[in-house]
Amino acid sequence: MARIALVLGALLVTFCTPAAAQVTAFVGGRVIDGTGKVIEAATVVVRDGTIAEVGPAASVRVPEGATRVDTRGKTLMPGIVNAHGHLSAVDGFRTGAQYYTRANLERQLRAYATYGVTTVFSLGDDQADAFALRAEQAAAPPARARVFVAGPIIFTDTAEAARADTDAVIALKPDLLKIRVDDNLGTSKKMPEVAWRATLERAKAAGLTLAAHIFYLADARALAEAGNTFIAHSVRDLPVDEAFLAAMRRGNQCYSPTLMREVSTYVYESTPSWANDPFFRRGHDATIAAEAADPGRQAKFKASPAWAQGQKYKAGLEVAKANLKRVHDAGIRVAFGTDTGPAGRFQGFFEHLELELMVQSGLTPMQALVSATGTAAACWGKQGVLGTIAPGAQADLLVLAKNPLDDITNTRALDAIYIGGRRLDPPAR
Repeated sequence: MARIALVLGALLVTFCTPAAAQVTAFVGGRVIDGTGKVIEAATVVVRDGTIAEVGPAASVRVPEGATRVDTRGKTLMPGIVNAHGHLSAVDGFRTGAQYYTRANLERQLRAYATYGVTTVFSLGDDQADAFALRAEQAAAPPARARVFVAGPIIFTDTAEAARADTDAVIALKPDLLKIRVDDNLGTSKKMPEVAWRATLERAKAAGLTLAAHIFYLADARALAEAGNTFIAHSVRDLPVDEAFLAAMRRGNQCYSPTLMREVSTYVYESTPSWANDPFFRRGHDATIAAEAADPGRQAKFKASPAWAQGQKYKAGLEVAKANLKRVHDAGIRVAFGTDTGPAGRFQGFFEHLELELMVQSGLTPMQALVSATGTAAACWGKQGVLGTIAPGAQADLLVLAKNPLDDITNTRALDAIYIGGRRLDPPAR
């Protein structure tokens, strides 16, 4: 309970570039609006960090005195919204309480933003520094990704303890709640149904959405039928069945696939294909790539119990990919998520790999992009505020030099990133 104590700090949010003009017009480019619509040769007008108008250039007037940004030949899309990420006590492959510092959390949020991930929902274990960063972004658009927090993950054995712990987390005023209903492939205890039902009851009474970490179809189905609203991982043991799909549809619930979470459990048995990818170096230090390529580290990993588990998760990934397609085709909202933040799950970069896996699973590039923008925001109650290019939404925007509808890897072609209408400086490398 001591870790639930919340101490708020203060942050003077500054930008490395001069403050943007009050009115900016992005003129001439293609707009992917985050809901599935495309506008060619569009104009987007941003006023005081909020989108004021969007439409074909022929029908939207550029206000007098506005700063013009020429986007001809480029694509404008909403910033990526990660509906399941983390701020963690991590530095590269190392983890420990000493890494949970304000400076490190800010570094992680800048890493997300560097790759065009402009919002992240941190699904636990969030402490005071994360709450402080969440609070401060309300005053002005931050020079890093926006963050929303779950607070401590709720995991207890009894209904009584679940109610007490849930009430304690609710008192911190989080944006959402998180539970774990999983036994880590039989290596740990699973939160019993009587306990998670007590937490769900408290969450509903408080008006908070509950995210549930699951692995097995039986648990996911029970949670969906109980009215849980956010399934925080893929079902990875069996093909999803109609009972699960029907329960998800009835409650307009959300499903977050987090495919790269599975990849992270086995990929370090050898040198990852991306270890020397210049795009990885955009937001992460070269020493991390060198460590991932170290044969000694790889041998040590392959001799550990974690490697054996990773082989099971590797098989689970194929089940997860097939289930993603079934869930999407059944009309269920898919909320883009990666579970980045823990050691070896690299914030910002893994989000682009996740998009690629979603397309490999059978989604179109447009379907993956909508999941990663408008749907991800809506699943956490931010529809109309984040994730879309529409009047009234925050001007969190990506300018891409290439069209991601032609090839999903074109999300890497980041020409400019804006948060609240202000352009972020490129990373110093």
